[in-house]
Amino acid sequence: MSIWYRVKDLEAARAFYRDKLGFDEAYVDDEDRWARLVRGSAEVALAEGEPLDEGTVLTLEVPDLKAEAERLRSEGVDVGTVLEIPGTIRLLDVFDLDGNRLQLSQDI
Repeated sequence: MSIWYRVKDLEAARAFYRDKLGFDEAYVDDEDRWARLVRGSAEVALAEGEPLDEGTVLTLEVPDLKAEAERLRSEGVDVGTVLEIPGTIRLLDVFDLDGNRLQLSQDI
């Protein structure tokens, strides 16, 4: 099952998900303007069009959320504040180039 995000610029979005978030491209349809990318068991499909205000949120598990937050910030990615439920989980909102929200998580 893929989570779908609409993006204004498919090529820029593909590069963001590949280069910033570590996804691999599984399929690209240049004619219909969409792509499917995977990272482990997570799948995201990107379709060119006007981004939606609300929608589903992809959650990616990372081994060190604080380090990942710093890496993304240093690369100019729009990220929120690390939220922590002590002894349970850390969460971080990450926004792609079109404002689509993803969430990084780390069990602690």
